[in-house]
Amino acid sequence: MSKDLDILRGHPVAERRVYSVSRLNLEAQGLLEGGFPLIWLEAELSNLSRPASGHLYFSLKDDRAQVTAAMFRNRNQLLRFTPRNGLQVLVRARVTLYVPRGSFQLVVEHMEEAGEGRLRQEFEALKAKLHAEGLFDTARKRPLPALPRQIGVITSPSGAVIRDILHVLARRCPQIPVLVYPAAVQGRDAPAQLRAALALANARAECDVLILARGGGSLEDLWAFNDEQLARDVATSGIPVVSAVGHEVDTGLTDFTADVRAPTPSAAAELVGPDLSLVQDQLAVAARRLARQMQAVLRQQAEQLTALRRRLRHPRERLEQHAQQLDELDARLRRQIRHQLALAGQRAHQLSRRLHAQSPAALLARRQQEVNALARRLVPPVPRQLKQAQRELAQLGQRLHTASPLATLGRGYSISFIEGAALRSVASATPGARLRTRLVDGEVESEVIAVHVADDRE
Repeated sequence: MSKDLDILRGHPVAERRVYSVSRLNLEAQGLLEGGFPLIWLEAELSNLSRPASGHLYFSLKDDRAQVTAAMFRNRNQLLRFTPRNGLQVLVRARVTLYVPRGSFQLVVEHMEEAGEGRLRQEFEALKAKLHAEGLFDTARKRPLPALPRQIGVITSPSGAVIRDILHVLARRCPQIPVLVYPAAVQGRDAPAQLRAALALANARAECDVLILARGGGSLEDLWAFNDEQLARDVATSGIPVVSAVGHEVDTGLTDFTADVRAPTPSAAAELVGPDLSLVQDQLAVAARRLARQMQAVLRQQAEQLTALRRRLRHPRERLEQHAQQLDELDARLRRQIRHQLALAGQRAHQLSRRLHAQSPAALLARRQQEVNALARRLVPPVPRQLKQAQRELAQLGQRLHTASPLATLGRGYSISFIEGAALRSVASATPGARLRTRLVDGEVESEVIAVHVADDRE
């Protein structure tokens, strides 16, 4: 109906955004938290409340205004002082809105007494400067030695810190000597003494690692370790430095420029002092592993040596072996020679038989046999022809016998053969060659002693 009345009156109609209270508070909270970063605020504590939850609720005020604030238990447990009404404090806080009540408030992340405010600002400025120069870079930090030969400690020679460090080192590595470089750790002269001790340790180079330590205290008590030149000396030290200043919540510039930061002096001793009992156990395990590996290597080398000894033979044995091989080769050569001679003899015998088969006497004998066979087949009326044929045959046989080599042999001549072939020239005979000579009644084997060429002029 209201919309209808607006139309009748001629007013333009706008869409209304109706917020709930919770929505309004949530959006206001978002605007506040997004519009303000973490801020530092110096003010006086008032209306301090400590409920059973452990949280702190209070107001922060100056002479003209105040704002409510809360510091939750997980943050106020880190406080190094006891808050009380009327105390001037410096806080780092987030601006927010408590949605259930719609009240503007601060959530405090850090609180310290206001007297430290100027020191804190100076600390932050130096920290930013050194960080910009790269003195905090992880890449320039060196690892600590696993087993230092000697450990150096730069601290006050009296007090609980040096006793705690020595106690831890005596428990973990009593064999490693510890050298103390005494220096004041608090007061106006402390930075100069700490720098001198660090320079002395580097000049003498007696230690493999240095611990720069002091116990806990306020920012003002720890201020010597925020000295800019000391922080630079720590960064450029030729020996790795472990910075252990104050308790875990305390930080100094040397913590950032040192190679390693330890939360407490005792923790620093734990870091640099190896547990030698554990090292001894590891060495024992490594020694056993090495012994097993060496035994395996020695067994392998022994097996190789045995194999080489088996392969290595005495020269006498090699000579005996070669002599035996020589005898075998000689025997094979003799057998081969005998075999070749036997083959040559068989071939000569075969050639002799073939020659004998082709001789005129043999042919005549075969013809005579043929004639006799034919004569037996002839009829009796032809004896004259037979006698005539016999006479002719006899004449032919006589002529054939006269031309036969056997007849020539009968007259005192002979035929010599060399390697199965008839010897026709002295050029075919060489001294040492073996000859087979055919005579009328047999064969003679001989050896050529010398060769004489006939003179054609004689």
